[in-house]
Amino acid sequence: MKTVKLSNGVEMPMEGFGVFQIPEEDCEQVVGDAISVGYRLIDTASSYQNEKAVGRAIAGCGVPREELFITTKAYIQQMGYENTKRAFQESLDNLGLTYLDLYLIHWPRPDLERSDWKELDARVWDCLQELYQQGKVRAIGTSNFLPHHLMNLAARGGLLPMVNQLEYHPGYLQSAAVQYCRENHIQVSAWSPLGRRRLMDDPLLSEIAAAHQVTVPQICLRFALQNGVLPLPKSSSPKRMRENLDLFRFSLSQEEMSWIATMPQTAWSGEHPDRERAVLS
Repeated sequence: MKTVKLSNGVEMPMEGFGVFQIPEEDCEQVVGDAISVGYRLIDTASSYQNEKAVGRAIAGCGVPREELFITTKAYIQQMGYENTKRAFQESLDNLGLTYLDLYLIHWPRPDLERSDWKELDARVWDCLQELYQQGKVRAIGTSNFLPHHLMNLAARGGLLPMVNQLEYHPGYLQSAAVQYCRENHIQVSAWSPLGRRRLMDDPLLSEIAAAHQVTVPQICLRFALQNGVLPLPKSSSPKRMRENLDLFRFSLSQEEMSWIATMPQTAWSGEHPDRERAVLS
């Protein structure tokens, strides 16, 4: 698995496997299959309610712990300095691990009516920085944070997030947020890099896929990688898992990249941290 170097020097796999909406009863098998076909980054969250199954898959996979990169997140009910500290330990216990590779604040605004979200985010970020300094997590970051949310953390001094996870796929590029992250050495990773499979019949993507003799998901994932964004696809099929990892035997031309980058907005989930209540993305 190829890697990229985060701002603190930690190597992060260029592609990960997401487990959002994979039921607890299926998750152990699915994650085990993902690791067996070559995934080394597994992305979960406390809100997904499948951390224990992910932990069982890790324990039984036969791959040394140091070769895996495990991410989880603190959800809205777990925000606050002490709450997040407890949540972190609960996630460690659920996963059966002694440290995490990446820990994220899942959502910047837990309640749209809450006026003190800036202070709340800052307290959570203080907790994550302390966990990082104590060596309990190798990297820390955010999820669904837009530039003004990140600026709030930056204004407090201390560390900047090393990773920011965003919805990102053809038809929804969040250009302003991605550009801010690039300028501040924050690695972007992509949830829903396939547009929740709403892009599978898109004529442009289908045409480009046919030209390269690959699938539309491979085009979406390769597009993210060539833009410096690390995708986190999910699938329950080992065959599709392997296809989604097979991204380095072809590349998209500048013209193809431009075509995809200028697609009209499509396949957006409808989730926005300043417009919608927090959801389980």
